[in-house]
Amino acid sequence: MTVREILPPKPASRPDKVSWWRYIQLFRKDIFSSQPARLYHAWMAEFHTPFFRSFLVNQPDLIKLVLAQRPADFPKSELIRESLESLLGNSVFVTNGEVWKRQRRIIDPAFEGGRLRDVFPAMVAAGEAAIARLDTMADGNPVEMEEEASHMAADVIFRTLFSMPISTGIAAQVFDQFRAYQRTQPLLNLASFIRLPRWMPKFRQPATVKTARVIRKLLTELTAARMAEITAGTAPDDLATKIMTTADPLTGQKFDTQEMVDQVAIFFLAGHETSASAIAWTLYLLALDPTTQERLASEVTAAFAQGPPEFKQLSKLSFTRDVFRESLRLYPPVPMMIRTATRPESFRDRAVKVGDQIIVSPWHLHRHDRLWDRPDIFDPTRWKTENGKACQREAFIPFSSGPRVCTGAGFAMVEGPLLLAMLLRQFRFDLVDGKTPVPVAHLTVRSADGIYLRITRR
Repeated sequence: MTVREILPPKPASRPDKVSWWRYIQLFRKDIFSSQPARLYHAWMAEFHTPFFRSFLVNQPDLIKLVLAQRPADFPKSELIRESLESLLGNSVFVTNGEVWKRQRRIIDPAFEGGRLRDVFPAMVAAGEAAIARLDTMADGNPVEMEEEASHMAADVIFRTLFSMPISTGIAAQVFDQFRAYQRTQPLLNLASFIRLPRWMPKFRQPATVKTARVIRKLLTELTAARMAEITAGTAPDDLATKIMTTADPLTGQKFDTQEMVDQVAIFFLAGHETSASAIAWTLYLLALDPTTQERLASEVTAAFAQGPPEFKQLSKLSFTRDVFRESLRLYPPVPMMIRTATRPESFRDRAVKVGDQIIVSPWHLHRHDRLWDRPDIFDPTRWKTENGKACQREAFIPFSSGPRVCTGAGFAMVEGPLLLAMLLRQFRFDLVDGKTPVPVAHLTVRSADGIYLRITRR
């Protein structure tokens, strides 16, 4: 093993063939451990269940077909809607067709390049608050970093969306409820696999439904208050105001309060959950590889030599971005995307029927052994190699791709490297003996029992 071959934790795969009952048991425990190892090598795999048939696709040209070339023929699966509708309602994450197009026309302008510069000071403020909080824990004792990353990411969302820190009363309540929600809600609900009429109950966990109801009530209060501020002409110029005052250029319509609540729910869920996952895993990887950690810290020290971070200094964080990108490859926050075939297809000489589920799994694609050199190794320098550059174009989709690419992808690629840079400028992160995290798929890729690190001041 060379000094570069750092092998991060990866969940065990199931045997290639198991009974349907055993598959259910494994699936309920964790999506990753319910999948066979062959998915890291296969271009496509076909699965049959009593309720539907699915195809997991790793072949880059088929992924491009589904996500980018003909996305209207492969809309978001109803399985996702069924799992998340108690919280997300009719948000842009679960809608399809003309409804989704209208929502994106209203939302996308808020996340254009110029707006990222505008919200940058709010991101810095959240980073400074995180540093102050972590400074009280920088005594070498174990700290659960997923919780701290969640706090930091939630603070970024509230400061950029509603111009309020997470410590504000209603923001703190939303954060507390979201923490409870994400641990009780899997990416997919097994009850959603059974094709029942929409009017029939879906047998969801009562705690999940109750928490979602509380979150939506709090978000309704926030959104209604902002509507009133917009009417009075006193609203701050943040992301929420931008979205709520933007009219669809085709219809002239704006989001009403309940539509905006749906969108805020997914902004918070996507922005807070995915960023927290990415930041926590990146800090773990840096603790696992002290050499890389020190190289990143040196780059940050040079980039921020003149004082507090400025937007223009982000261009100097090339290695920091590569580290973050490598973390997104190994631990993509959203592990799977599910689409539904709406017309007969032929994939790799196999018939795909109307209603079949097409699964695109960033988790498996990013570790595919026919595409990536040393796919399970943590190596941020791969992004400067020919293989890394080719795979970035063809086999790297942490934010999806095509028309449905995450609208906050640019936001995340500013937020992640910035917060990492600010943290590594102040602190050193080290492993805790006996605390190796095991990746599992909740709403995002998290650790089964948390990510514990020791923090000391530089």
